[in-house]
Amino acid sequence: MPTTLDTLQPGQHATIQSLTGEVETIGRLMEMGFVAGTPLRVVKFAPLGDPIEVAIRGYHFSLRRQEAAGIVVEATP
Repeated sequence: MPTTLDTLQPGQHATIQSLTGEVETIGRLMEMGFVAGTPLRVVKFAPLGDPIEVAIRGYHFSLRRQEAAGIVVEATP
């Protein structure tokens, strides 16, 4: 079963494998740098668990949990 970004814990690092979901959402994420092979780090979750703050390519992004669930990743040590 693939791991998705929404299942990682704060401080964990991962590499993006693929994006799934609606075409508009995938396009917007790709424009922000969420492409296969890109490393990222989960920074923190909001107090109620949504949104998720992610560091990627020197920037910090906040993603809805639903968006993060469409990003398939491979956790790195």
